Amino acid sequence: MNNAEIVDLLELTGRLMELHERDAFKTRAFQTAAFNLDKTTAELSQLPVDELVKLPGVGKSVAQKIHEINETGRLADLDALLAETPAGVLDMFRIKGLGVKKVRTLWRELGIDTLAELRTAGEEGRIASIKGFGASTQEKILDALTFLQEQQGKVRMDRADELAQRLREQLVPHFGRVEISGQVRRRVQEVDTVQLLLQTTDPLSAMLTLRGLPNLTINERESSPFVWRGKAEGYDVAIELRLEAPDQLDRQLFIQSAAGAHLKQPGSAGVALLQAAYISNDPSETAIYERAGLPYVVPEMREDDFAFRWSTQHHHTHLVTWEDLRGTLHNHSTWSDGKESVASMAAYTRELGLSYFGIADHSKTASYAHGLSVEQVLAQHKEIDQLNAGFGTDFRIFKGIESDILGDGSLDYDNEILAHFDYVVASVHQTLSMTLEKATTRLLRAIENPYTTILGHPTGRLLLAREGYPIDHRAVIDACAEHGVVIEINASPYRLDIDWRWIDYAMQRGVLLSINPDAHNLAGLLDMHYGVDVARKGGLTAEMTFNALPLDEMATYLQQRRNRISN
Repeated sequence: MNNAEIVDLLELTGRLMELHERDAFKTRAFQTAAFNLDKTTAELSQLPVDELVKLPGVGKSVAQKIHEINETGRLADLDALLAETPAGVLDMFRIKGLGVKKVRTLWRELGIDTLAELRTAGEEGRIASIKGFGASTQEKILDALTFLQEQQGKVRMDRADELAQRLREQLVPHFGRVEISGQVRRRVQEVDTVQLLLQTTDPLSAMLTLRGLPNLTINERESSPFVWRGKAEGYDVAIELRLEAPDQLDRQLFIQSAAGAHLKQPGSAGVALLQAAYISNDPSETAIYERAGLPYVVPEMREDDFAFRWSTQHHHTHLVTWEDLRGTLHNHSTWSDGKESVASMAAYTRELGLSYFGIADHSKTASYAHGLSVEQVLAQHKEIDQLNAGFGTDFRIFKGIESDILGDGSLDYDNEILAHFDYVVASVHQTLSMTLEKATTRLLRAIENPYTTILGHPTGRLLLAREGYPIDHRAVIDACAEHGVVIEINASPYRLDIDWRWIDYAMQRGVLLSINPDAHNLAGLLDMHYGVDVARKGGLTAEMTFNALPLDEMATYLQQRRNRISN
């Protein structure tokens, strides 16, 4: 098991111990260990007990439990707790705002042990009558249940990508050609079907092969002689494997990878794109668009007619690519809640071929993430100066901060400290329950702050887990245009925020967008790939991508912005 999986088991054990009101000291031991180990860079699976106890927050008892996990892949204490806990009670932990104490109250006092019963209790007003809940909490629970219901059967882009690649590796030995298609190829941020096309001249034998593969379960009702449908072990998302003849695979790869609204688009040749796909003698994608009399559209943009409207002003070769990126500006280190040092993160950034690394650790209000005090800010800057002294002219670390936007829209350092940074990413992290007016006003004030360089993850959403707070996107983007503030495309597959549908409007208003990984470890830097995917989906050009600026231009931009503030 990797560190994240081990920490998840410890965290769940601590949570369930608290739920069942087990020994408070032992409960805190699990919770403390999980909290501390979430940041460790040590390979937990490789450490013996006598080394584990040297890690922060790990006592001998928990070290033995980690050893048990490493040896067996399980934890007997957790298995026992799970056996006592209805599955529906576990599901309640997914409800925003429901901590252990509230879940225990709902289970013990109202006898609720399924999400369906929770919804019924809310609709009947029984939750509001419980001490410590009230009508507001009841309404939030009902809203959260609706949101979760809408997300059932979906996975984030990264999970869909992972599954598609695993399936492809499993299928390639059995088929002449295997292509990932559908929503995954189109880079949809929330995927409900992972689809692959399999080349075969013998569908009957091919279907028998699919039925014999491990970890795949067919849905007999939904499948047909030419389409296998089912699930993969460990993934709550539909899988569709389509069997295609060799001379039809390219044609179907195009058709299956475009949304219906895109395929309906009529072209100057007098035929819709779907019709052109079937009548074109050349099944290549470029030939299909030519046959319809339409400009070529990259797979990411094949959602509706937006791409064709976009094409009146741009060419698909103008879209940003990974190769266009020159640096990364929203990253965290062990100074706050990251898992690697500034030096390690910068070194890996350099290995990736980028020429600058921006550190933007959490600010002082973010105590939950070990936000930096003023003294720590100054100490970090001294460290960065020392590191920069060791680089040549081809690489630099920029001094940034992710400053919390407080409830009134102000940033959580005074101007004297903000002036020390090369740039400031301003983000909302707390008090997320807001009306559209409140949230928009809060962001507008932060944007008006002359020290705000980048507006971070503008809606605060977590895909499939938490809806973002409502904002007036046009007003926010217009304000960024007025004040010269860059908007972040948070590339973490958990966020992908700002939503791709607002990228084109931002470009129209002359607002630059920065593809930021929000990386907390080395692997997190690679999340910029997902950011590029959704940026291309929204039509972002390299010219309008902030972190596509070369090092010298970025340094000049940031310095000139600071000069304007001081003047």
